Amino acid sequence: MSRKKREEKSKNTNENVVGLQAEILEQPITETLEVNYMPYAMSVIVSRAIPEIDGFKPSHRKLLYTMFKMGLLTGGRTKSANIVGQTMRLNPHGDAAIYETMVRLSKGYEALLTPFVDSKGNFGKTYSRDMAYAASRYTEAKLAPICAELFQDIEKDTVDFSDNYDGSMKEPVLLPTAFPNVLVSANMGIAVGMASQICGFNLAEVCETAISYIRDENHHIISTLPAPDLPTGGEIILNVPEMEEIYRTGRGSFKIRSRWRYIQNENLIEIYEIPYTTTVEAIIDKVAEQIKAGKVREIADMRDETDLGGLKLTIDLKRGTDPERLMQKLFKITPLMDSLSCNFNILIAGNPRVMGVSEILGEWTAWRMDCVKRRVFFDLTKKREKLHLLRGLEAILLDIDRAISLIRNTEREADVVPNLMAGFGIDKIQAEFVAEIKLRNINREYILKRISEIKALEGETADLEATLQSRRRIRNIIIKELEQIIKQYPSPRRSTIVHIDEIVDLPEDDDVENYPVHVFISREGYLKKITPQSLRMSGEQKYKDGDGPAASFETTNRGELLVFTDRQQVYKARLADFEDTKASVLGDYLPVSLGMDDGEQVVSVIDPEDYKKHLLLFFENGKAARIRLDSYETKTNRRRLVNAYSDKSPLAALIVLEEETQIALFSSEGRALIINSSLLALKNSRSAQGVNVMSLKPKFKLQNARRLSETSIKNISRYRVRSIPAAGALLRDEDRGEKQLSFIGEE
Repeated sequence: MSRKKREEKSKNTNENVVGLQAEILEQPITETLEVNYMPYAMSVIVSRAIPEIDGFKPSHRKLLYTMFKMGLLTGGRTKSANIVGQTMRLNPHGDAAIYETMVRLSKGYEALLTPFVDSKGNFGKTYSRDMAYAASRYTEAKLAPICAELFQDIEKDTVDFSDNYDGSMKEPVLLPTAFPNVLVSANMGIAVGMASQICGFNLAEVCETAISYIRDENHHIISTLPAPDLPTGGEIILNVPEMEEIYRTGRGSFKIRSRWRYIQNENLIEIYEIPYTTTVEAIIDKVAEQIKAGKVREIADMRDETDLGGLKLTIDLKRGTDPERLMQKLFKITPLMDSLSCNFNILIAGNPRVMGVSEILGEWTAWRMDCVKRRVFFDLTKKREKLHLLRGLEAILLDIDRAISLIRNTEREADVVPNLMAGFGIDKIQAEFVAEIKLRNINREYILKRISEIKALEGETADLEATLQSRRRIRNIIIKELEQIIKQYPSPRRSTIVHIDEIVDLPEDDDVENYPVHVFISREGYLKKITPQSLRMSGEQKYKDGDGPAASFETTNRGELLVFTDRQQVYKARLADFEDTKASVLGDYLPVSLGMDDGEQVVSVIDPEDYKKHLLLFFENGKAARIRLDSYETKTNRRRLVNAYSDKSPLAALIVLEEETQIALFSSEGRALIINSSLLALKNSRSAQGVNVMSLKPKFKLQNARRLSETSIKNISRYRVRSIPAAGALLRDEDRGEKQLSFIGEE
């Protein structure tokens, strides 16, 4: 290749690259998101993840409608593979996804309190992670009887239909469910930027609640719908205010715990119902983990004895174990008791909305009324058409012979209808009907018999017209259908309800050895727990370069710690979880031991003792807050509390207050202020900003606060004030004393 051609080729390549770069740079990212990402996000929200007012996602609806069209509502079962193949005409997402949908709707899988697929074969279990369902070629299915209420009068134009993905057939946009299936069927979906989590309720209770709501929109929902009902049973811990909040807002959570029995002659516990949110494998793994950690010592063995009779977890107990105390402990530290979150996010006319139960019932009632109206209008139209034809037949009754003669004497077939219209004053539709009557039926007896229906039809059409105009009649129809469903499909509760005030917490046996310890905290957040004997034999305390002592106190091995951090979080930990150590080691690094966030630093560590005291929090902006220490008390051994104190200003000092005392505050300007702690009023909220205590000039801040007895101030009257806020006075040299102890984290 010549040099000139190489240069031209290089030039063209460079121009193409520059042009491509220019094209990429000229495309705004907002446009890319709008054109490419938003359609995908909307498709996931509207067409996949969020259920609609009939209680179904599109994948559920397509499967059930396919089974309905296959005649599986009244016929026998067919192979699941056949159903999956037929469903692909409506749902092109692959056979595996379709079969998983069928499994979840099946009776055998037990994920729904009211299943819609009558299954035969191994469909797995919702409460087992490892019990897999068989392939679709091995199982059979048909529609459950309750599906008759899903497709009731679907052929009477009760719902809209749309084209499938290739336009080869029609499918319903919604199913005309005769009961509020949106509350009966448990549903979970994760879309883009939103999710839905609807817990299932008992069919009979939902229908009764819907009836009461239709009659009175101010009906107290919890009186007929006391709590959700879950297919795996268990005990729902009912906290009435919390449940009412879920019913009102559509958001919240409630607790479920396992049901168990003690077999005394064998000294074992049988767990036969577990929370809907967990599996038997997860429970066994967690219990084994707690046994290995030494937190559960009463269990000799635990095994899964689930069989055709149903779920059963067996726990062999060691001699002398109290089963009630053991189960109370297991409820707290294993998934044998769990929480179920609720997020009633439903598509209404294509728009996602989080609604409470009353609002859901209101939307369902309005939608169901529209379905019933469309059905009534369909029946009315058919009866009007029939009545119109019979009135045409009535017209020829006056002279049957003339009608026969007119037809016989008409030369062309095309003229028969026009001649009948002209001869008897009837319209084209009536004339077509008369012309199509068989010759054997053109007699007075047949015509009189048909005409006798006119009076009944007139009464029926008048009644249907009145129904269409009356909201009360439409509502009565819905109520009667709901009452019939309650009678036809009995559904006893599976989950029992235990009121929270009925639960008695037994005192736990604390097998942690109790002995006195000394706790040392360094400025960088290292903790040492040293026994008195070891401390007497130890030499000088060891710290990292640049680190040093910040706080120390005496307590016991059963004591607890509250660790305050610079992220407005508090970590609660037991001293028993830390190993005894010596003065010659660095100790445990709290940010690592407590699993703190990256970059999170310890600000202060306190011993809460019995949580009966008050806590004074002093902030760099000169404010101080007084709160109860028991606001940090929890029932768990270790827990992170977020929003533990105000985030309006960094924390400068923290004092545990046993009784009213004098407090000395120091600012970066070199000023000191002495106040009585009684000037600080008690606040109800942990995150309270507090009140202004020390007035600060710009660029200065509150650096520290300590008990007056812990300072070297001699001229107390110089710095003491009777009211706040106050600026304080400049420290004199004789009041400075030794260098003040640095606060943890302070350089």
